[in-house]
Amino acid sequence: MPRSFHIALRIGLSLCIALALILHVSGFYPLALVNRLEQFTYDVRLRLTLPGGVDSRIVIADIDEQSLLREGQWPWPRQRLAELVDMLFTEYQIRLLAFDVVFPEPERNSALTVLDTLAQGPLRENAAFQQEWAALSPAMSGDVRLAASLRDRPVVLGYSFALAGQQGQDLRIGQLPPAALSSTSLTDAASPFAVATGYSANLPVLQASARSGGFFNSPLVDQDGLFRRLPLLLRHDDQFYETLSLAMLRTLLGGPALEIIVGTGYRDTPQGQRVEAMRVGVFNLPVDAQGAVRIPYRGPQGSFPYISASAILNRQVDPKLLNGAIVLVGATAAGLLDLRATPVQNSYPGVEVHANLLAGMLDQRLKDQPAFIGGLEILLLALLGVLSMTLGFLPPLRALLGVFTLTVATLAANLYAGQALNLVIPLAPALLLLALVYLLQSLYGYFVQTRREQRLTQWFGRYVPHELVTEMSQRPGSYGLGGESRQMTVLFSDIQDFTTISERLEPHQLTQLMQFILTPLTQVIHAQRGTVDKYIGDAIMAFWGAPLPDPDHARHGVLAALAMKARLAELVPELHAHGWPTLKIRIGINTGMMNVGNMGSEFRMAYTVLGDAVNLASRLEGVAKQYGVTIVISETTRVAISEIAVRELDRVRVKGRSQPVTLFEPLGLIDALTDAQREEIQDYEQALAAWRAAHWEQADARFAALQTRQPQERLYTLYRERVAILRTQPPVADWDGVFTLTDK
Repeated sequence: MPRSFHIALRIGLSLCIALALILHVSGFYPLALVNRLEQFTYDVRLRLTLPGGVDSRIVIADIDEQSLLREGQWPWPRQRLAELVDMLFTEYQIRLLAFDVVFPEPERNSALTVLDTLAQGPLRENAAFQQEWAALSPAMSGDVRLAASLRDRPVVLGYSFALAGQQGQDLRIGQLPPAALSSTSLTDAASPFAVATGYSANLPVLQASARSGGFFNSPLVDQDGLFRRLPLLLRHDDQFYETLSLAMLRTLLGGPALEIIVGTGYRDTPQGQRVEAMRVGVFNLPVDAQGAVRIPYRGPQGSFPYISASAILNRQVDPKLLNGAIVLVGATAAGLLDLRATPVQNSYPGVEVHANLLAGMLDQRLKDQPAFIGGLEILLLALLGVLSMTLGFLPPLRALLGVFTLTVATLAANLYAGQALNLVIPLAPALLLLALVYLLQSLYGYFVQTRREQRLTQWFGRYVPHELVTEMSQRPGSYGLGGESRQMTVLFSDIQDFTTISERLEPHQLTQLMQFILTPLTQVIHAQRGTVDKYIGDAIMAFWGAPLPDPDHARHGVLAALAMKARLAELVPELHAHGWPTLKIRIGINTGMMNVGNMGSEFRMAYTVLGDAVNLASRLEGVAKQYGVTIVISETTRVAISEIAVRELDRVRVKGRSQPVTLFEPLGLIDALTDAQREEIQDYEQALAAWRAAHWEQADARFAALQTRQPQERLYTLYRERVAILRTQPPVADWDGVFTLTDK
């Protein structure tokens, strides 16, 4: 399939993932799994950013095991609880007292029960008894005694609500405190709050004496059973009642009115409105769509001081620990312990949950999620979707680094918003988008890329190095085995006097020698992006420009030839170490139009090149011996290698071609030539010009001078031999300086 199809498919699949998550964030199609992942990431962020330490402003008067041992089983006599209240306010000078326990029934007093039975029965007509009973009964009632201790003091009593379907949904025990709001205060914005049908509240005499009251249970337990939120209000009989922590805050502030802040622009409500926050004095309390706040936990159990209630009753507590403190009475003794599963600890005392919420209100650490967060998250998902799709087309390591960078940036921005701005921005959709799109792109790229590489390796692995196959796999539609014409460069190399050498060696030695020589020479060709066509005995045929296009094919071919010459010279010591002779190679290179493709018969095919330009390269390899040089290139090749120094060898007519061919020898990079080499090239060009002009004496003198400097140069000897012949047998008048070669 065309590359455009694969690109479109990858983008389409990525867009589907992004669209699904955007629909989830916008509320049109909630995904339970994403919600669960969001809860998990919220818990992790919460644990990473816990303030820690112990907040001594709030103290928990603990009904612990020690207290039960010293004071007896719970519930304690109301007289003893009254003494606790009196002692906390008079001796320890606390600021506020709240009970995380409820007193729904009158105290059980057997003496009072007997006397009341007598007053209602046999002694009903006894005036003296009735008069004494009326005077003594209030003083003997623990409930009355406790109510007296609560009166005119900042005390908040706790109670519990039951929603429809919960245990106790039909119970209505005790007396509720005054409502924080009426239904008329909220109008249509009241709908987010849960509706309670039953309650277990305190005795009327106790609630009437207390300053306020608040419910201490939470109906908003997440599906995984964790307490992450508490509703600030619950609705009952068209009235709204406050949670224990909110009642404590209002009591601390002197009972200011509860102000409701309604926001607009919400898609999840009929009129686009919902309660965004509540205000108590200067304290702003942001709430979610259900009128709940996220509990700002400080840390695990023990984030607030625990003092045994019996130690308080027995005056065994340093007054400094309680002076000016807010005290919450709660239980941690076995059988009384109210444990909650929370993000910071699996078993967490319920009384400390309320302490955390009150401390968060006082510190203004409540997290907010205003209406614009939804739009911001959609924009973030769209941006991350585009970026992650783009990264999918990068190489694997760069793509992984890009996704890692985006993930770290998203996490950092999210944590900053949570800590510095107290904003809760959903994190799971963004991380899930990055992970899924990257995974999709990686898997798709891996399997599709692997199949492409396998196919290309099957086709071209024998001819080109692996790194070029990998490069080709990026554009698989651009390569195939079908024949086509291209401007290319072809190289033929041959070992000089190989027939003589092979006659001296045993077959296995010859095999070892060929592997020893051909392997490094092939590596040199591959290093210059060459394609090895075939090995023909000791010969190598290679070309540049296919299957991978190479605009510098001539340059790469000539550099490969120079590197082959140098590499073979490096191998001489190892050749001698094996007992093999010194080897020399001849190389011919030509550039021109060639037919390239998979060619052959129905029995065998090979990816190769054909054409007149290929034949000429083969001829050039053969004539190198006559000039005593290693490399011969054609004029079309020379034109394409401006940075490589060359010297013209000759202008000849080779067998099978009528048009003359100019031959050149590449000497190396121009910048790498020595001054001596530059001078020799200049002198040689002057000698060759004299030869072309038929100035035999001058030509012979110049070639003789060159021969004296380089006696091993076959080229100078060759031209002196030609001069000697032409002196005795002058050429025709229109001689063009072209020499006809009779050998291939």
